[in-house]
Amino acid sequence: MELQLYNVAPRVPKELKFLEELSNNIWWCWHPLAIEVLMRINPNLWRELSGNAKRFLREVPQSRLEELAHDPTYIRQLHAVQAEFERQIPAKDDLAARKVAYFSLEFGIHESIRIFSGGLGVLAGDHLKAASDLKLPMVAVGLLYRQGYFRQVLDRNGWQIEHYPVSEIHNLPVVRGCDPSGKPVTISIRLIDRELFAAVWVLWVGNVPLVLLDTELPQNPPDLREVTWRLYGGDKRMRLHQELLLGIGGFKALVAMGYEPAVCHMNEGHAGFLSLARIAHLVNDAGYEPDVALEIVWRSNVFTTHTPVPAGNEVFDINLVRPYLNTFAAEARLDVDRVIRWGIPIYDRDHASEMSMTVFGLRLANYSNGVSKLHGEVAREMWKHLWPQRSVAEIPIRHITNGVHIASWVSHRIWDLYEQYLTPKWAANPKMDALKEGIRELPDEELWMAHELCRQSLVRRARRLMQNNFRYMTDGAAPEVVTKRKSVLDPGILTIGFARRFATYKRGTLLLRNPQRLIALLKDKNHPVQFIFAGKAHPADDGGKRLIQELIQFAQRENVQDRLLFLENYDIGMARSLVQGVDVWLNTPRRPQEASGTSGMKAAVNGVINCSILDGWWAEAYNGENGWAIEGNDYYTEDEDRDNYECQELFNLLENDIIPCFYERSGGELPTRWIKRMKASITTGLGLFSSIRMVEDYQRMFYAPATEAYAKLTADNAEYAKGLVRQKEEYVKNFDGNLLHIEQPTVDRPLSDVHVGDTFQVTTRVHLAGLKPEEVEVDAYYGTVNAHNEIQTSIAVPMAMKQDLGDGNYVYGCEIECTFSGRFGLTARIKTGGTEWDNSVPGFMCWPR
Repeated sequence: MELQLYNVAPRVPKELKFLEELSNNIWWCWHPLAIEVLMRINPNLWRELSGNAKRFLREVPQSRLEELAHDPTYIRQLHAVQAEFERQIPAKDDLAARKVAYFSLEFGIHESIRIFSGGLGVLAGDHLKAASDLKLPMVAVGLLYRQGYFRQVLDRNGWQIEHYPVSEIHNLPVVRGCDPSGKPVTISIRLIDRELFAAVWVLWVGNVPLVLLDTELPQNPPDLREVTWRLYGGDKRMRLHQELLLGIGGFKALVAMGYEPAVCHMNEGHAGFLSLARIAHLVNDAGYEPDVALEIVWRSNVFTTHTPVPAGNEVFDINLVRPYLNTFAAEARLDVDRVIRWGIPIYDRDHASEMSMTVFGLRLANYSNGVSKLHGEVAREMWKHLWPQRSVAEIPIRHITNGVHIASWVSHRIWDLYEQYLTPKWAANPKMDALKEGIRELPDEELWMAHELCRQSLVRRARRLMQNNFRYMTDGAAPEVVTKRKSVLDPGILTIGFARRFATYKRGTLLLRNPQRLIALLKDKNHPVQFIFAGKAHPADDGGKRLIQELIQFAQRENVQDRLLFLENYDIGMARSLVQGVDVWLNTPRRPQEASGTSGMKAAVNGVINCSILDGWWAEAYNGENGWAIEGNDYYTEDEDRDNYECQELFNLLENDIIPCFYERSGGELPTRWIKRMKASITTGLGLFSSIRMVEDYQRMFYAPATEAYAKLTADNAEYAKGLVRQKEEYVKNFDGNLLHIEQPTVDRPLSDVHVGDTFQVTTRVHLAGLKPEEVEVDAYYGTVNAHNEIQTSIAVPMAMKQDLGDGNYVYGCEIECTFSGRFGLTARIKTGGTEWDNSVPGFMCWPR
């Protein structure tokens, strides 16, 4: 039987009309008063719908809305929210002003919008929220997944099962994206011999429009409709379709809607194909030659790499990707082999079978970064082969440490304390110096009481979840056991949380390596401890699933399920409860595989204390007072040995430091030493690791200079860009053609007997072939060396041209001062002049041969 489907929604009284506008902008989810206005309508329904404001407003009884329309207290509260909303959100979008476009395969904004899987997506969501708070002229692009990432269910054996509930468009805060004339936009991209169509939707994240593409259209055959069904679902071909749609289709959507971004930010390699769309746009719509368009695009692209783990760096088989790229390369008037080479490391070009999207992204972005100080170092080492003639220290991958959106993660109880005791506008301008004094002055009693209430809320939430889910704890159990298990956890004891994606390198079962010590902690009657675990394993990661199962079966076998609990279906809502309610946030990755670890930052801003391996953000955050560091030992090269060692170090910390500190009550009823650490944790989190700071860093280091570069490159019919193309041709001919020559430098005194404070003169002869002295820079290059006579800490000193010998031959020289002791190596090099080519891949450099 065919049915004509339709929806009937309540008629919102005119006094409450703003609720409709509010529900269509996810801005409400990080403004406490707005959340309160919505929740107050019907608290039970609000919780039942996981805070889905759009669906909530559709399902509220008409009688309740009529009642509130005549409630003067509620109307005043609603008007206050409306006034703040209108102060922050402009009435009309300024298309031309949005110069920065941010592309990501996932966005974690709120648990009711299931277009994310984990940390990468939540980071992207926090990025947009901070951009909105800062009124940064940004537009974002992603995919509108109908099923999104899976819902995790654990069977009675503790094995993860994936369910994929469908999100209904009419229950999401999205509207159709339109072109400047108001016509809804549908775009298409060519997939070999077929056309993939996508409807364009917009989800407003405060001031930032998030453009989402949706392939669930009748124009598409069934297999292509599936492209935006599941995040990280399907095979490699499906993933390729998703990434082509995101990059190429996403940029096409922006252009069709009237946006003309100057800067495009690729959040991981998934978005790399956008460069082809940008080049094609400049070639076909602006009339530039392909090489000129390429020069404009790479000089205004930003690329962020998020992980050193191989599985997180996308690769595609060249035989799979070539037929697709034939079309897109032709649209940009580029040779397809050239395009594929952009994704292949230099050392592998003759034998490569795969194209790396990380290599592709790095090669086509003038600005690139890792997501913590340590990760920047790891990324430079990992990708140094793209710049084979440079030292690791000179690899142009910088770092911008991640941050978290404080208003989205701080509990309302802790937030109220900050509002009362910290400086005005502390959240909008979280500067360390201004915050320190206010945090120090937070009353111990009030801070501890607020935190204890958060822990109690977490326990209530866990018990509520137990009543509705958790087959692994109830299936087949006796009634009295089921009843007992519904009162799991104790709201008054030390609670340690571990929640993140269950990948093997994150070592979620590290504690199980010494089960007897763990059991002793869990069953200690004087100083009890409880652990809460949560997290999903990737559907194809059986190793991660086994870790979850091991935790659950250990708790069942040892009858400690009231003290060691695994919460299934980890999402943003559960994450909020955990980072607000536990006492200690535990993180145990194998260093240096954790690029950042933003969950620990979310815990810190709530006064939760971190206990972590010195990896990711914690390597730069830990100061000895704000938490605990699980000491590693680089002596161990085998994972098994390292895991055993670090397991013992963790137990030592728990038994000798953490547990005694928590239960110490030397000055009365308050754990004063613990509260002191809480305040140090808050100071670190608020002062250094907010997404406001992070986005300001991106704006200062990348977006602003890239925007200026784009304006300069496209001015006067791209004359400057055309000049760079000509300059590049000369550099390629002379550097890559081995026409340049530089001699090993000579010195004016024996180097066998030099001391700190001494100086010596360095001289070298160079042949510049077809280049002029003003087009190059000649450096004396020296530094301390290791046992293999490799320079470790390099210093480059520019040399001045001393003599023109004719026929392109010159003498260069400089003075070097010995400022510190050690064993040194000295050489010289020729590089391009100025800074225009510093970040190019592989760059231009000539060393003595």
